[in-house]
Amino acid sequence: MDVTWHGHGCFRLRGKNATALTDPYPPSLGTRLPRIDADVVTVSHDHPNHSYLDGVGKDAFVVEGPGEYEVKGITVFGIRTFHDALAGAEQGGNTIYVLEVDEIRIVHLGDLGHMLEDDVVEAIGTPVDVLLVPVGGGKALNATRAAEVVRSIEPRWVVPMHYRTPGLKTDLDGVDIFLKEMSVTEATPQGKLVVQYSGSGDSDTKVFLLEPKT
Repeated sequence: MDVTWHGHGCFRLRGKNATALTDPYPPSLGTRLPRIDADVVTVSHDHPNHSYLDGVGKDAFVVEGPGEYEVKGITVFGIRTFHDALAGAEQGGNTIYVLEVDEIRIVHLGDLGHMLEDDVVEAIGTPVDVLLVPVGGGKALNATRAAEVVRSIEPRWVVPMHYRTPGLKTDLDGVDIFLKEMSVTEATPQGKLVVQYSGSGDSDTKVFLLEPKT
């Protein structure tokens, strides 16, 4: 299974027989998302920068909230959370998605705006092979809180998202603050992350930087 980042909260998760896409965004965000054919699309919350479906193939199955789904061998489990630290009073709800593609478990935190309660961590389950976490602040987690969330989940790989990149028309922090919080002194962005089933979780979380493919 391979993971490609298309910028902001949008990832393509490509398995052997099916593909998932997360949080597609519109051209108005500043970078153009290429047209992507996917079997399933997840939307973490109802905001144009995370729910632009016009650029996605018409045959995709769209998941827009909590629940359990299975599409062409990809399983999706949505967990209700919030876009702020006040139970959604300011920014509304957010859905964390746990996806399983070719026996690889990927967790997309969406625009999570608060620390995770124990029951949510328990609902996410283990092992988590890849954690996709917002780190740029704004209306989602900043670098410090993102690092705390990572430590509560203990994934094999963590991939930062939702941070400042060239051309993006949104006010977010860069990724460097998060790397410092995670004690990463050097990281070179790669085109994709290839993950193979291991059968057991690694003891140390590894940070993997992806370059946005737009």
